Amino acid sequence: MKRRVLVLFLLVIFVITLSGCATMGGQSQVEMQRLRNQVVALETQIQDKDAEIDSLRKALSQTTEEKYALIKRTRLKAEVTTKPTIRQIQIALKNAGYDPGLIDGRMGKATRTAIKNFQKANNLSVDGKVGKQTWSVLMQHLEKTPK
Repeated sequence: MKRRVLVLFLLVIFVITLSGCATMGGQSQVEMQRLRNQVVALETQIQDKDAEIDSLRKALSQTTEEKYALIKRTRLKAEVTTKPTIRQIQIALKNAGYDPGLIDGRMGKATRTAIKNFQKANNLSVDGKVGKQTWSVLMQHLEKTPK
């Protein structure tokens, strides 16, 4: 009888021990799932932040390009003097829609023809030379975008 009671007692302790482990295992799985959910949420936040950073970089890049374009136009305008360079004349002619040929800073046949066509279209004396009157009209096209 003592032996049966002892075996029964040990069996009860064994069952209680196993049920405690099963409960702990369930809690462990719940904790693991909670941690997985947190990891997924954090990964989503990281992806959102990466997308935001990319869009900010893109906006910054566009802003930088606009600044460089403005600086270039400002420098070009500052370079304009009473007597323009041939390069400035060629750029202004091209922007006005008259093809001066290659913008190389040399007064060639194509540049002279473009000057004459510009003068004719703007009711200026057609001589193929850029004097004060021609330049005062032509210099307005120096900063504009080409037609």
